[in-house]
Amino acid sequence: MTQTELFDNRPKVVKTKLNILPDNPEFEDEEKAVGLGRFPSWLHRKLPKGGDLWKTGLVLAENRMHTVCEEAKCPNLLECWSRKTATFLVMGKECTRNCGFCDIDFTKAPKALEEDEPARVADSVKKLGLRHVVITMVARDDLDDGGATHLVKVMEAIRQEVSGVVVEVLTSDFSGNFASLDQVLEAKPDVFNHNIETVREMTPRVRHKATYDRTLGVLRYMRDHARHAGMRVKSGLMVGLGETEEQVYRTIDDLHQAGCDCITIGQYLQPNRKKLLVKAFVTPEQFKAYENYGLSIGVKTMHCGPFVRSSYHADRC
Repeated sequence: MTQTELFDNRPKVVKTKLNILPDNPEFEDEEKAVGLGRFPSWLHRKLPKGGDLWKTGLVLAENRMHTVCEEAKCPNLLECWSRKTATFLVMGKECTRNCGFCDIDFTKAPKALEEDEPARVADSVKKLGLRHVVITMVARDDLDDGGATHLVKVMEAIRQEVSGVVVEVLTSDFSGNFASLDQVLEAKPDVFNHNIETVREMTPRVRHKATYDRTLGVLRYMRDHARHAGMRVKSGLMVGLGETEEQVYRTIDDLHQAGCDCITIGQYLQPNRKKLLVKAFVTPEQFKAYENYGLSIGVKTMHCGPFVRSSYHADRC
């Protein structure tokens, strides 16, 4: 085969247009050397310094770990891995739900659970020296218990391997199965986190199967039936999907009434061209207004900002 024929057989590159983005809400400043870009300045960040980034990746690779950092294309990956922390994604990297905002792979028939996964997660926690660990999961609607039994095994393995570690679980709604929720409660997580994701009016478009009221019901159930007084209840949502400010304030009210101790609010960023478009870039000032409102009505911790995600600086909640 000639060199020309070799190159002719390569996959053709399909030219695509840039993603459609909302207008940059910043004002033009003639004193700045660089004009307004497609993204506002608060969505630009410097690369982190330090040598722990590769060490984190090595530990995760050795234990064949999936992380939501990678699978969901989290913009905080470099920062968090540089601090030797990551959010573990258990029960595979394929989800049985196909939400409009999430980049995790969708399938109706995910792979079987791996029996050694709890031990591998625990070993990773130990090697990374984590004192606050976040375990999240794909939705496993193919399992009778939604994966609750496996999640409990992960929690137990971590505590057997690392004493005194704070365990936070970020779970699905288990399709509203109270028996599954009770299993998680019996394992006594230090923090129970289940995201409402968006405001009531946007929920049918943003989420595949979960509903706004079911999420509030799950949060309220976990608060009312906690097995120890110290368990914190947490939830979060994204903004910039087309919601109004008033709708966000009502969502904060609803989460507070459901018993949330901590609420996170961050900017939605489109993970790929097939997912929902960003409708607005929310300013830092607006995030501060949401934070102040939550605190004013009695929410213990509000963590709000453009790069805030459910597990970002989780130890602050």
